[in-house]
Amino acid sequence: MNALAGWSRAARGAGLLSPGGTPAASIFSEMSALAGATGAINLGQGFPDEDGPIEVLEAAREAIASGVNQYPPGRGTADLRLAIAEHRNRFWGDSPDPETEILVTAGATEALAATILGLTEPGDEVVTFEPFYDAYGGLIALAGATHVTATLHAPTFTPDPDELRRVITDRTRLIIVNTPHNPTGVMLSTEILDLLVELAHRHDAIIVTDEVYEHLTFERTHVPVVTRPGATERTLTISSGGKTFATTGWKIGWISGPADLITRVTTVKQFLSYVNGAPFQPAIAVGLRLPDAYFTGVAKTLQGKRDRLAAGLSAAGFGVSLPDAGYFIVADTSPLGFADATELARELPARIGIAAIPVSAFVRPEHREDTRSLLRFAFCKRDAVLTDALARLESLAL
Repeated sequence: MNALAGWSRAARGAGLLSPGGTPAASIFSEMSALAGATGAINLGQGFPDEDGPIEVLEAAREAIASGVNQYPPGRGTADLRLAIAEHRNRFWGDSPDPETEILVTAGATEALAATILGLTEPGDEVVTFEPFYDAYGGLIALAGATHVTATLHAPTFTPDPDELRRVITDRTRLIIVNTPHNPTGVMLSTEILDLLVELAHRHDAIIVTDEVYEHLTFERTHVPVVTRPGATERTLTISSGGKTFATTGWKIGWISGPADLITRVTTVKQFLSYVNGAPFQPAIAVGLRLPDAYFTGVAKTLQGKRDRLAAGLSAAGFGVSLPDAGYFIVADTSPLGFADATELARELPARIGIAAIPVSAFVRPEHREDTRSLLRFAFCKRDAVLTDALARLESLAL
């Protein structure tokens, strides 16, 4: 079998190629299977277990009932693109043209795929922070590009400006900026964002942002890279409705940025999903136009869940890094006497009935020692589920 085939590159890039050259099961699949087999509460996977706002759900039902079930326009429905432009202007102050500077995609992941495949050549370098969302590694490898990382240093997950200056070079084609960040929940400072813009200009690189947690922020307000001085002409901004409206299964995402770059991304996107989610596009448009109270309310509710789980993890003996945003808490297992979080993750479902994900799953093999004792727990769950999880965590502390 051809070891250079696309599947092999993608699996290797995502850390899912076994030493024998066959695809390996992801830790996400393994932990979900363990949770199912043991009846454990699955705090590993990052999806909410409650439906989103009724206005959004009803809009989807109405669209299906009224016949919005065939192919939508290639760039997305005109009204959704307009709603995205209005929403971005309302919250962030940038004003992409809905006709030429916005593309609707099958979730944020397709936007990333079309961008990486469309804007890189084999041998180009793509810089991400590490830990990184596993799709980045798979997609960069699939494109034949070279994945270069800059470390987010625990426990604050702060990047080193000098390291950024070293890794971003004239070989860098794309700089992928995930803020708010998965899995750590960190929000990059404006100083780091401005440095990234400066380096992108210096080395003629394009900034690609992944901002799907933009509204799920706690003590701080999200700052999009595109709003920083000098960023507009070389920044592609990606987001989606899945996290904000608890509709992760609908896969409605989007990308906005300069018209020439959006056209290039569209050229690739049309050969991926072509189009998607016709009845869900008008529903997400309704969601984007919800009043401010919805967005502040969903963040406040999620912050309360974060604080409850953080307190329970601390009481159980974990070291806790409190996230600025998102769905996840990173917890250090070493205070409990476990140097290997992966080993503990495999024990927890049977031991106390909770599943979590080791942070080493988001790190390349050669760098995993730095995250060896870290676990990621999701708190985007119903209150009753969190209450049950907290009781189970108490048993770990006994």
